[in-house]
Parts: sequence; C-alpha cells; structure tokens
Amino acid sequence: MSTQGKLFLSAADEKLAHIISLTPEPLVSSTGDVFFDLMSCILEQQIHYRSTKKIFAKMLQRAEIDCLTLQNFAAFEAKALGDAKLSISKYETVLAVLDFFTENKFVWNALSDDAIRQQLSSIKGIGKWTIDMILLYTLNRPDVFPYDDFHLKQVMSHVYGLDPSSKLKAQMLEIASLWGNHRSLAVKYLLSWKKQQNKIK
Repeated sequence: MSTQGKLFLSAADEKLAHIISLTPEPLVSSTGDVFFDLMSCILEQQIHYRSTKKIFAKMLQRAEIDCLTLQNFAAFEAKALGDAKLSISKYETVLAVLDFFTENKFVWNALSDDAIRQQLSSIKGIGKWTIDMILLYTLNRPDVFPYDDFHLKQVMSHVYGLDPSSKLKAQMLEIASLWGNHRSLAVKYLLSWKKQQNKIK
C-alpha cells in the first residue's frame, strides 16, 4: 500500500483521515487471475475474498479443484455447477466467459484500465460492477471507484451523511474527486472500516 497515497488522502479528506487512523492497512491477497475471479463474481455475486457465504469456495471443494482454469472447467461443471441451480442468464454468462478466454489470451497487467474495460465489457453479462471488482481487487489498479457497489454506497452514506434517495452517485463522485488518483486506496479503507464496524445497516 502506498504511504504517499495514505498521506494524500489524509490531507485531502478529514473524514477519511479519521478512518485511516482507526483502520489497519487493508491488504488484499489477490489471485491476479482474471478468469478465476470473473467466475467467482458471477457464481458468488461477489468476488470470493469479499464473500462471507463462500459459495464459490464450496463449489471448488465439491469439484476437488483448488483453482478453476479453462483446463479443469469441464470437471468443475460436472461435479459442482450442475447442483448450483443457476439462472439461465447466469449460466449463459459463465459460458460467455469460457468462450472469451478460450479465444483470447491477454497479459492483463500490460493493458490500461480503459482497454480492460473494453475487453471485459464485450462479454455478454459482464457489467461495470464486475469489471470494477476485477480492476480493484484482481489487478490492484490504483484509481478505481465502484460507485454502484452496495457496500460502498452504505459506508459512504453513513460516513459522509449522504442522502441515498437523492442523486447518491453524484454525491459519491463529488467526494471521490477529493481523492485524486488514489481512489482505490480510499475505497479499500472505507470497506475495511465498514467490515470492522459491522454496525452500518
């Protein structure tokens, strides 16, 4: 985590500075594996290391797989996916991801954020929130602001006294404009603080 980023955020945003002072440095043990984490987002409706239900982890365990890959997907589908009772649209998205990664080989870390968004948004069923999660957690990009994330909406409404019923996105973006190009770090601190508190409903 960037010391420079912490100093910048603490100087720019008084409320965030308070949270940073109370919260241990948010460390994410990223897989760096875009295929694996996309499947996690689809099947878990959350990226796996943010989840409390561990649905994806249980599916992997059922399939006797540590890391889902193109090569072992058939075994995963046979042993775990059939019992998951996925909606048709979710199953179609899984297949679309499978097709995309079969046909395309990218060095994701060599691509810009915009190029990653362009590539992943071409997959049917993959939306902005999922792409933000990949950029934020899987690829550890420094300037990601997932304004449509449920947990971020909750914590920012609480910390900054925002009105969720009145142009919440605009209010959130205005606050995030204070964070410069360290928005990912700000987001991770806010979400870590929320997890610690466990009191924001």
